[in-house]
Amino acid sequence: QVQLVESGGGLVQAGDSLRLSCAASGRTFSSYVMGWFRQAPGKEREFVAVISWSGGSTYYADSVKGRFTISRDNAKNTVYLQMNSLKPEDTAVYYCAARDASGSRYLATRRYEYGYWGQGTQVTVSS
Repeated sequence: QVQLVESGGGLVQAGDSLRLSCAASGRTFSSYVMGWFRQAPGKEREFVAVISWSGGSTYYADSVKGRFTISRDNAKNTVYLQMNSLKPEDTAVYYCAARDASGSRYLATRRYEYGYWGQGTQVTVSS
């Protein structure tokens, strides 16, 4: 079991940067694949980025590739999403999610593949 709490959202201007954090409870954080998703008003929740349990592998949605970076600190039970060159279309509620990797190297990108979710943090980018 793991509980997730996101933070770091806010209101910024286009071109600015933000770093989101997701703090996880539990002693087995390092065994979870961690993902970031986002949901804009009136739209489906969509995949943003994922990182392997070790931090050695990452994968991004095309819409954020080259601008966002996912990372994790297993000693702090925290996963981060560094967001640079933000655009108005990045406006959404951002959620972190955890999937028990059980040693697998598979990087999940679908909502149903994740069993644990945070409450979300709002990111608003003004033009």
